[in-house]
Amino acid sequence: MNNCKCCDNQFEPTVSYQIYCSPHCRDIATKEKIAARYVQSKRQKRKGKTRLCKSCSTPLSIYNDDSVCSSCSVNPDAVTKAIKEIKGKTNGKK
Repeated sequence: MNNCKCCDNQFEPTVSYQIYCSPHCRDIATKEKIAARYVQSKRQKRKGKTRLCKSCSTPLSIYNDDSVCSSCSVNPDAVTKAIKEIKGKTNGKK
């Protein structure tokens, strides 16, 4: 008995090199591998190139898949609203 590399279910392999219990699990694993390779190649293309945040023009990491930095991706209105709610709850207001 072997454990499937995708779903971890036990199965009886039909050939000695079988690692997935079904064609469905094999397809899922293949799609995940292709997606991972795509992300990796996309990052490699960014290496050596300067990418800047569209909002504040700070340099972006090759690992940042967005066009804005993490500081700019936060909605300032939502932060202000959350702070007001927290202040209201700490002051006894609801």
